[in-house]
Amino acid sequence: MATQKLDAVSVAASLQLQEQKREYMYSLITLVMKIGLLSILSASLVKLGFSSHQRLRRHMELISALELESQKLDQLNLRFDRLFTIGGEMRLMDDQDQWIAPNSVRVIWH
Repeated sequence: MATQKLDAVSVAASLQLQEQKREYMYSLITLVMKIGLLSILSASLVKLGFSSHQRLRRHMELISALELESQKLDQLNLRFDRLFTIGGEMRLMDDQDQWIAPNSVRVIWH
């Protein structure tokens, strides 16, 4: 009877040991999966932050280029509008930096 009881105790102990090993393996697999998911998440966040930074930098470049071109357009619009005011022809002649040959006439078409 003692041997039978001892065998039952050793069988129960080995079953408990196997269960503990199985739980340890499951815990280890779960830990590896969590670390993998965490690394994927952190890499994605870093990539997202980098692309967001690039996008904002490009946006700022476009804003500055648009501002510069808008200023140029405003100046050209003002200059164009001044051509159609009183004395616009004379201002156009004064704005020109080109030399005119002595015996030639500059023609400005309206």
